[in-house]
Amino acid sequence: MTGAKWIYLVLFVLLLLAELCIALYVHDGIVRPYIGDYLVVVMLYSLLRALLPISVVRACCAVLLLAYLIELLQYLQLLRFLGLAESRLAHLVLGSSFAWLDMLAYTAGIATVWLLEKGRQRAVSSNRGWFW
Repeated sequence: MTGAKWIYLVLFVLLLLAELCIALYVHDGIVRPYIGDYLVVVMLYSLLRALLPISVVRACCAVLLLAYLIELLQYLQLLRFLGLAESRLAHLVLGSSFAWLDMLAYTAGIATVWLLEKGRQRAVSSNRGWFW
């Protein structure tokens, strides 16, 4: 595993721990629903980049499409259809209700990732390293 892949893996683990803390201990109207959604796409992107030789654009698109798909399944009430409406784990993993603001949070998260990756690529190509 290359150095960059290790960084993505460490970032994934840190974000996973943050997401677990948010899910288990934060019960508000901002951090849990929106910051959590913002961070989850960054977390999934980090995992994808750590495990697969995939471009920034493809990874961003794949994660964003997955997030949108899960939100669509919430709209269609998949958990109720599968008989998992009472499952705490299913609600934790897949969520329970559709919200347009969730879609905005996913999009903002991936947009942030894309901007940071483009900045990193410019810095590396100009021999300035990872940080400007």
